[in-house]
Amino acid sequence: MNLLTALDISATGISAERTRINIASMNLANADVTHTIDGGPYRAKSVIFQSVPLRQAQDSETSDSFQDHLNAQTASLEVVKVADIVNDPGPPFKEVYDPGNPDADSKGMVKLPNVNVMEQMVDIMSAARAYEANVTAMNTAKTMALKALDIARG
Repeated sequence: MNLLTALDISATGISAERTRINIASMNLANADVTHTIDGGPYRAKSVIFQSVPLRQAQDSETSDSFQDHLNAQTASLEVVKVADIVNDPGPPFKEVYDPGNPDADSKGMVKLPNVNVMEQMVDIMSAARAYEANVTAMNTAKTMALKALDIARG
């Protein structure tokens, strides 16, 4: 595995975790929205990750023997990508009695979004830790490359 491969793997992880943080933040921002464009309460969203072989994720512009050798070495490596962002099928909407709310039904019940604030906060913290781990891996690869250059200058 070369330096650029290590950076590619970490970069895809950073991108995926950034999406996860953005979606969880959006869920938190809409935790009290009882009326959306579709007419109902906001429905929480979830990110679905998928692993993809590194060779498929890279654009291979050259097909010389060196590139073929690198492809053979990285054949078993995988990267993460965001496969989809879906509505969370989780818990049903919570109903509260609030007859003064403009979104209340004939019985005075208002449906609230299915956003669990604690779950979203845990998701943000988990994604932030994974983001940090990928940044650390990138920095380690960069440090190793700089040390190799120092040795070569020797």
